Amino acid sequence: DTMDFNEEIQLLSTRAKKSASLIKTEEATKQAFIIPFIKALGYDVYDPIEVVPEFTADVGMKKGEKVDYAIICESHPIILVECKWCGKDLCDKDAAQLYRYFSVTDSRIAILTNGIIYRFYTDLEKTNTMDSKSFLEFDLMNINEDTIPELKKLSKTSFDLDNVISAASDLKYKKEIKNILSGEIENPSDDFTRFFASRIYSGRITQNTLEDFRKITRRSLKDFINGEINARLKLIMSTEKNSEDFTNLESEQEKSNLDISKNMSKKQRDDEKIETTQDEANGFLQVMSALEGEVEEDRVIWRDSVSYFSILLDDNNRKPICRLYFNTSQKYIALFDNDNKKLEKKPIMDISEISNFKQQLINSVRKYDK
Repeated sequence: DTMDFNEEIQLLSTRAKKSASLIKTEEATKQAFIIPFIKALGYDVYDPIEVVPEFTADVGMKKGEKVDYAIICESHPIILVECKWCGKDLCDKDAAQLYRYFSVTDSRIAILTNGIIYRFYTDLEKTNTMDSKSFLEFDLMNINEDTIPELKKLSKTSFDLDNVISAASDLKYKKEIKNILSGEIENPSDDFTRFFASRIYSGRITQNTLEDFRKITRRSLKDFINGEINARLKLIMSTEKNSEDFTNLESEQEKSNLDISKNMSKKQRDDEKIETTQDEANGFLQVMSALEGEVEEDRVIWRDSVSYFSILLDDNNRKPICRLYFNTSQKYIALFDNDNKKLEKKPIMDISEISNFKQQLINSVRKYDK
């Protein structure tokens, strides 16, 4: 089931982080990462009829040219896999052999991998011709949880070619639209700027006008995005404040370990006058941004108390991610060691500096999800 698949992928991820730097050859990469990855997808790597190493196409190939693995279903290849050494960055040239194989086999899915990065290709642009751009990229060192269900569609138990191609189409175009939007937000193109200017400016659009509107467009987009984020945060905050009884969400064992702030009655809370400030709200947003792609948003919960602002995983006091000390002129972010026994406070001048601690925050989450 999905949980088993998740666990196998997480296990592979842990192995990759520990041992990738020790692996010096393509063959060792296959043994350490690629064969276990194919196995995690449910294919029998020990059955030479199901997973064929050194696969050779019957026709149309250079003599002696082989693809590293073909996954076979009903005597036809359904997935081709081309492998590289894990110390090598993948490039377009590496896909050339896959590209040639793709056109002479029945396979509609191809994977180019160095054991750490997995790029998935199909033929959305022209049937039987592999697209030059992948529809999905998966990184064992930095798992994006959103990609797990997409990977699962390629597993033996779930594989349905029509579903895979349909999902690939969505993923590929969504990815490209996001890339375009990201570029336009940072540096709006003439066409993008003109699109807005022509709707709100009645005069002639000269080059100078365009430059002015480029700056306005960039600022407006960033303001809009920040506004949307703040609106979501306010919604989270109001939901938290309206929820007076947190304790029934915890097990009996955890109840005794809750923050004093969580167990306080409403009257006690009012007496203490806990006030969540805009700085704390912005700090929470920075932490959420650092953890994007690492953990589902709804698992990251904040809890305010008199002396500090806690950010927890799964609303569990035993799973602190960090604390923010923003009630004095000198602000601090506090991070926990692996056993949560030691707390180290780091001074910050500006809330944006929280992004400097991205890796420590990610590590905090990963230690609970082992």
